[in-house]
Amino acid sequence: MMMVSCSVDRYIPEGVHMLTGVAVTCDDEEIQKTYLLGDYVVQSTNTKWFGARIPLKIYMLSGTDTTKRSCRFWRKLGEAPVLYDSVQSEHTMSDIRKVLNNAGYMKAEVEEFQMVKGKKVNVLYNVHPRQRYTIREIDRVVDDNGLRHFLTVEDTSKSLLKPGLPFEVTALNGERNRIATMLRNNGYYKFTKEDVRFTADTARNSTEVDVMMRVKLHQDNGRTEATEHHQYTIGSVNFLADITSPSRPTDSIQFRGYNFRYQDQLHFRKRLLISHSMVRPGDLYNDSYFRRTYTNYTRLGAVGFSNIQLTERPGSDTLDCNIIVNHAKPHSFGFDVEATNSAGDLGAALSTSYQNKNLFRGSESFLFKIRGAYEAITGLEGYEGNNYFEFGAETTLGFPAFLLPYVKREWGTEHNATSEIGLQYNMQNRPEFQRHVLTAAWRYKWSNRNQHVQHRYDLVEINYVYMPWISRTFREQYLDSLGKTNAILKYNYENLLITKMGYTYTYNSLGAREQTYGKNAYTFRFNIETSGNVLNALSHLTGEHKNNQGQFTFAGIAYAQYVRTDLDIAKSIRIDKNNSLALHGALGIAYPYGNSNQLPFEKRYFAGGANSVRGWSVRSLGPGTYNGKDRGINFLNQSGDIKLDFSLEYRAQLFWKFSGAAFIDAGNIWTIRQYDDQPGGDFRIGRFWKEIAFSYGIGLRMDANFFIVRFDAGMKAIDPAYTGRDHYPILHHNLSRDFAFHFAVGLPF
Repeated sequence: MMMVSCSVDRYIPEGVHMLTGVAVTCDDEEIQKTYLLGDYVVQSTNTKWFGARIPLKIYMLSGTDTTKRSCRFWRKLGEAPVLYDSVQSEHTMSDIRKVLNNAGYMKAEVEEFQMVKGKKVNVLYNVHPRQRYTIREIDRVVDDNGLRHFLTVEDTSKSLLKPGLPFEVTALNGERNRIATMLRNNGYYKFTKEDVRFTADTARNSTEVDVMMRVKLHQDNGRTEATEHHQYTIGSVNFLADITSPSRPTDSIQFRGYNFRYQDQLHFRKRLLISHSMVRPGDLYNDSYFRRTYTNYTRLGAVGFSNIQLTERPGSDTLDCNIIVNHAKPHSFGFDVEATNSAGDLGAALSTSYQNKNLFRGSESFLFKIRGAYEAITGLEGYEGNNYFEFGAETTLGFPAFLLPYVKREWGTEHNATSEIGLQYNMQNRPEFQRHVLTAAWRYKWSNRNQHVQHRYDLVEINYVYMPWISRTFREQYLDSLGKTNAILKYNYENLLITKMGYTYTYNSLGAREQTYGKNAYTFRFNIETSGNVLNALSHLTGEHKNNQGQFTFAGIAYAQYVRTDLDIAKSIRIDKNNSLALHGALGIAYPYGNSNQLPFEKRYFAGGANSVRGWSVRSLGPGTYNGKDRGINFLNQSGDIKLDFSLEYRAQLFWKFSGAAFIDAGNIWTIRQYDDQPGGDFRIGRFWKEIAFSYGIGLRMDANFFIVRFDAGMKAIDPAYTGRDHYPILHHNLSRDFAFHFAVGLPF
């Protein structure tokens, strides 16, 4: 590819030039940054992969004989040279001028400079914004007697147009939309933004503009006689549920002032339809209420189709409303087959599920799922058998409302609130032990109206871990053997009760349903959870005695007591349409206290893997400088109470659905206390920064529309587990020791 790169001229016809560079400069750099003038370049150069025109190089492997199949193959795979087009250049200059004109720079100019060298050309667009026009006076003329005083006196303080502000077309359009929205939300059903007109008058040799805003009378299609605008009131509200054929007979019911019509049977509870509607009989027409009503119904899993129709009563200012709601198929079944590979041990898993989206005719979601797994374990000695069986069952019941006393259903509807009750059971049968975990949870979720903020509150989550059997070999080697007892391991292979309460706050600058990939956006997540405080208070109040391990118990079972908090921030910076930069930082701290000296295994932090420091395989980094020798229990010993993660990732669109990434990761985990089984793993403020691990690598991603498949290859750069030359694998790398490959679904952050 390097040899043929010099022969690009033979792919360029005579009399034309290949576009090798495009740049936009502006006399005012702040204007260029504010309005992103570079984004309006119509014709861009050939695509670059990490700074190199790789697709063009691939195209140049084809040669010039298009009759050859190999030539057509390489040309289809690569990208032809981009030839300079003067028409597209004119479009670029025109678009930039329009952007600046709309921003108030009415005399903006754009110059084009071409730097030609052989058959190649670099193009520079030099932008001269000139002086910005401002508003001098605003005159408001309202033809409608009923609206005149309101729009010319009362509403002026809320206007987007003020004397002295820049004369911007976006501000004029914003004012039209603001007035139309305000009036339509106050009963003026037939008012539109086209009823607001602007006239601008500029004085000679001046950059000040006099603006006249005129509000017209109402005219249907501009043909009927002009009349004053009227406020409309909602008359009857009719719910038409599952009426598939107008010719078939329907049943009707009246309930709380609403009319219900349906065929055969009503698949919804009447309270569900009323509580998710913001349209009330007798209220003034409110356009925002109709939009929010439609949104409320589309969020209900039991609703397959919804629509709202308005009918004007002849000779009156009354609107009758028909809300059409059709039910979705309530029942669905799922079946999944999985293949597993745990450190070389192969296995398979089967799961099946049943879901009902309308269990009690109130859009309640019921899910029942069972799962079974098998794995053949190798490398174990002294154990009976080498098979791993797992069985699990879970059921979840969700309600489209906030089920709390004194909380109105309307509040839950407005904030898209849901309540969820879950029950889960899991049994693991390994050669070393048998483990049963029973989980029960009650949680709430809600969001603000614009979907930027998401809340989750776990009112209670109870986890009961029961260990009915542990093999003699495992117990003697790791739990009870003199001089070899592992305190962390022993704690996590005893019966344990975890009673968690927690809250999670999530913010997405683009909205919860929007992907921040390749955009200027950021996300923020904060979580805090506690466990055991209520039980500990009861233990002290009742005067309960501690067991032999110095722990209080509930029903004979020791319970965990801890507090854990997590902070996660991700920022995406758009460079251009094909390139972006992503930054990520995460901090987690968990502290066991009171009834616990250690954290439960499920609540400990791990480092390494596809979403952490990617130069290490999953759960193989830290804590601190710890370097485990017993690979059989390192999955537990390489865990901690504090986690720190940083990532910097450059992302570039390659071709079709594929994109690439180059990344640098840093981080580690630590323990709050010093444990004999994790030497060097405790956190110390004076040395923790020396124990941060670094890695680097590249990745390939494929966007499959509904999910992203990701392949990342990472290399260790600084390894805190070693000293001397092995501390810097970036200088003295060992591929078998320092390389990690990851396959994952979804982006790392």
